[in-house]
Amino acid sequence: MFERSKRGDRAILLCPAPMEYERRSDHEEHMAEFKELAVSAGAEVLEVLVSTRQNVESKYYVGSGKAEELADLVKQHEADLVLVDAPLSPVQERNLERLVQARVLDRRTLILDIFSQRARSYEGQLQVELAQLKHMSTRLVRGWTHLERQKGGIGMRGPGETQLETDRRLLNARVKSLNAKLEKVMRQREQGRRQRKKSGTQMMALVGYTNAGKSTLFNILTDSKVYAKDQLFATLDPTVRQFTGIPGSQAVISDTVGFVRDLPHELVAAFRATLQEAMDADVLIHVIDDANPEHREHMKEVYQVLRELEIENVPIIEVYNKIDLSGKQPQWVEGGETVPDKVWLSSKSGAGVDLLLKVIEERIHSTHVSLRFTLPMTEARLRAQFYELDAVNEEHIDDGGNWCLTVELPLAKWHQMAKTGEGADAAFVADLLKQHDLEQDDTNQNW
Repeated sequence: MFERSKRGDRAILLCPAPMEYERRSDHEEHMAEFKELAVSAGAEVLEVLVSTRQNVESKYYVGSGKAEELADLVKQHEADLVLVDAPLSPVQERNLERLVQARVLDRRTLILDIFSQRARSYEGQLQVELAQLKHMSTRLVRGWTHLERQKGGIGMRGPGETQLETDRRLLNARVKSLNAKLEKVMRQREQGRRQRKKSGTQMMALVGYTNAGKSTLFNILTDSKVYAKDQLFATLDPTVRQFTGIPGSQAVISDTVGFVRDLPHELVAAFRATLQEAMDADVLIHVIDDANPEHREHMKEVYQVLRELEIENVPIIEVYNKIDLSGKQPQWVEGGETVPDKVWLSSKSGAGVDLLLKVIEERIHSTHVSLRFTLPMTEARLRAQFYELDAVNEEHIDDGGNWCLTVELPLAKWHQMAKTGEGADAAFVADLLKQHDLEQDDTNQNW
């Protein structure tokens, strides 16, 4: 074993370049992003080592020659840390550490470390710790390689396995405790969301790739002073504020955590509660860095994460931010029911924000649809669903014993119930939408 430095901030970056990259610029962009991640975590980047690989090697992830070159760089620069822009297995991490005699972290661990530094709220800290523990559970053996291992036979059993079992037991107990605490926080947030729904308050959520300018735009739309800085993951904790952009509007906006390429699955799962605000939103405002040449790829990453979180069928406004850097002019390209509106603006200078306010005003006034209909007693389960969604505005029973309901829901929710509801429930909703000419056009999905 080697002695780990207490500084831990002088780093060599190892950036494997998969052969599937079609352009050199693709890998350069990803290297730049990984370097920015390292700096955001507080590392001093000494040198970047690029490895072009065709296959993943089981021992070091990269070839033995490149691994030896990495070890020489670590020794030459007296580096404390090696950061690898790839997901490493526990065995690969351990083998690299033995070879380079420095701590080795992969991309997932680096992002988890940044999240642990930035989380400020109680909920955010719980979620980060939970994600770290789940990630750590596969790497417990790394901390006890200096202990003996059980070899079998009388007198041949060492303390190593016993210590690992103890650690696993303590870790599992802590995970269980964190899950219980998060459940309580989620229930409290759910109460707030239900209260907003009952009061008729519409909800919007800002989503987008990290460092796209969400928090700056959030401050403009809510007249707030949320922390905003030109760095990756400047905002982690969910923030909900009253929408002040349109006087008299009954709406709130949530600022959510930014996404990033290859976001660890541990974080996607752990931050499901944080992103619940986006999951329940009536409108999503997708903020895009128009000045970044890779913004199309970033958009794909965002939509991929939204799919993983099962956030679909929600109206979207695409906001192309930072036109003060890209040289574009403020403009608004109108979309449709399943096609997002597109707005080009600068949250820094304020140019084009007035266009966004007009789009938001149209969207929040058009997303909800109120329908009046008669529901037969055989559809009691569907009636219960409407009440569970707090969507029933009026109800009485007619002479035939049927329910006469007035139900208000986002149009996307009507379509979802018609598509994914159970049997007769889905058929009833689909027929209801058909009667009101509100059928969904599946030929033109927004993502």
